Amino acid sequence: MLGAPRSTPIRSRYMPGLTKSWRSRAAALALGLGGMWLLLLLNGPAQAAPCSRPLRIAMMEWPPYFFPNDKGEAVGADIELIRAVFKEAGCSLELGEAVPRNRRYAMFKAGELDIIPGASDTAERREFAWFGRAYRMETVSLFTLPAKLALYRDVSGFQDVLARRIPLLSLNAGWFGADYEAYIGRLQEARLSSTFETFEKGLLMLARERGELIMADHATLLFEAGRLKMELAPLPYHPSNAPVHLMFSKKTVSEDEVQRLNAAQERLEARGVLRAIRARYGVQY
Repeated sequence: MLGAPRSTPIRSRYMPGLTKSWRSRAAALALGLGGMWLLLLLNGPAQAAPCSRPLRIAMMEWPPYFFPNDKGEAVGADIELIRAVFKEAGCSLELGEAVPRNRRYAMFKAGELDIIPGASDTAERREFAWFGRAYRMETVSLFTLPAKLALYRDVSGFQDVLARRIPLLSLNAGWFGADYEAYIGRLQEARLSSTFETFEKGLLMLARERGELIMADHATLLFEAGRLKMELAPLPYHPSNAPVHLMFSKKTVSEDEVQRLNAAQERLEARGVLRAIRARYGVQY
């Protein structure tokens, strides 16, 4: 066993000039050094730590995935999944204050934030970001007021929205599927597109008939409508149903750190830990 006490290495034939007292001190030093090397072998070198520092993420207003509770603490499916993965990897998070969506994106590109959760993997974003493993599905839906569902039930894409000149409400930033990307420019030119920063504002705009349809994450709109005691009717057409990922800044996070977090996520998936978290919130994978 490395570091175990032995009499032979510290006998006077190896160190002939040492007294008994100094031989005892030498033995203690050898034992201490041996124990230290054993710790290094068990724990690995210091530079191999999973994350070089706490990774920065901003508070969000995105129920049921990532939002503050009554005490101002971050709760929701995404932040719980993220914390589990970071704990498994031996990494830590630094939670910053909430900032507007467009500013958050700009801060991320500038390297002032390290992580954005719930991100769609696109070629454009890969120029400045790494993407972790997918951790859940996101369904983007179109909703209207129940009294108007019969008017819009047959909408099958944004070509219908444009052709029928249906005013649309959507978030002021994000990826909502290829169909939306193909038509957003023409919808804006036709003045059929209005945007909102918060989900509450978007729903109030719908209630005040500033738009006929509203588009966003399916679960989020239902959650916020329930909080506002407002009824919504989903259309059969869904612009997107795709996996989402953690997006990491290439300016501040190494590819090796992303791979270590991916490996931690895989271990938790194999043990059923992340599946249990998703089940509690009713989100898909």
